[in-house]
Amino acid sequence: MTFTLSLPSLDALKAQAKRLRNALAEEGDFIKHGEALELVARQFGYRDWNTLHATVGNRLPVPMAVGQTVSGAYLGQAFSAEIVSLQSIGDNDYLRIGLHLDAPVDVVKFDSFSALRRRVQATIRPDGTSVTHTSDGQPHLQLRLNEMA
Repeated sequence: MTFTLSLPSLDALKAQAKRLRNALAEEGDFIKHGEALELVARQFGYRDWNTLHATVGNRLPVPMAVGQTVSGAYLGQAFSAEIVSLQSIGDNDYLRIGLHLDAPVDVVKFDSFSALRRRVQATIRPDGTSVTHTSDGQPHLQLRLNEMA
C-alpha cells in the first residue's frame, strides 16, 4: 500500500460534497447528497464516488504535511524543523522528506572539524525512521511521530 498525499481525507471529501450541494441549493439547483459525492469524485478525476472512496479509504494515513513543524533526532542530535518537501516513493510505503532545521546540526563527530547542516533530506519508513543508518546501526533520522498533531 502506498501513501496518497494529494487527496483529502474521506471526511473532507464528504464535507466538500455537502458544501457543493448547499451552494447549488442556494442557486435553486437541488441535488441529492449521492449526486454531490459523484460530482466531487469527478472533480478529482475518478469515474465515480466508489472508486474515489476506495482509493482514499485504502491509503495509509500520513501524519505529516509540508509546512508542519516536526522534531526528532538527526545523527543522534535533537532537532526541530519545518517540513519543506514530502513525496511518496514507489510501492514500498516510504516517504522522501525534506527538512529545514531550526538550528544547524553538526554532522561531524571530530573535535577539530565541523560541518553544520541546516537542510536534511531522507527516505523514511511509516514509523518515521530513515532507511539509512550510521555505522553503529542507528537510523540517520528519527522523527517523533507520536508528538505530531
